[in-house]
Amino acid sequence: MDLDKLKTRIQGLRAKTVENGCTEQEALLAAAKVAEMLDQYDLSLTDVELSQEQCERGVIDTNRKQRQPISLCLGAIGEFCDCKPWLEKDPSGKVRYVFFGLKPGVEMAHYVYDIINAAMLSEWETHRKAQRFIRYADDVRGSFLMGMAVSIAEKLTAMKAERDAVNRAVSGRDLVVVKQAVIEAEFAKLDMQFRQSRASSRKVAPDAFAAGQEAGRGVSFHRALKG
Repeated sequence: MDLDKLKTRIQGLRAKTVENGCTEQEALLAAAKVAEMLDQYDLSLTDVELSQEQCERGVIDTNRKQRQPISLCLGAIGEFCDCKPWLEKDPSGKVRYVFFGLKPGVEMAHYVYDIINAAMLSEWETHRKAQRFIRYADDVRGSFLMGMAVSIAEKLTAMKAERDAVNRAVSGRDLVVVKQAVIEAEFAKLDMQFRQSRASSRKVAPDAFAAGQEAGRGVSFHRALKG
């Protein structure tokens, strides 16, 4: 599979999954399938060919001035897709998320972000209806989504470790090391300076946070099959 065909397939899956809405389990299965496609592409390249791949910067606008609960997944998404993630403000002061890495990885990071975001909103609606909420405080919704984000981040981290172990066993190569070397070298050229962001002052509703975590932990996951 060449790069253009891979990107086209990822974009098609992304549109289909997000437009139809998805549960957390469907989102994780979709992420695994896209990761499998990306791994097949990477394994088809030699280390020299991988080192000659181009890096790019992918930006996701939130149109919000505060970080959203999904930001708790940012590090895990970046790790899952072999990208460097960070948060920055646009000229109007609104938050945007950035993924920097090889082109297929950046495309995949955007896809994974979109399907996780759709799944979190879908699961919240299911929870809201089950609890028969008519009115609720913002911190209830936010706390539920934060709990889900923490749970999903844990799953992505576990999925990534499994993928890397399988790929090393199959190919005898550590693709992560090769790709990270390329990304770090290109990132150094950007000469960027980062600072530690301030902790969020948002109130957390413990019951809602726990419900969000439970919604995530209740999903069983198995590697996606080819097809």
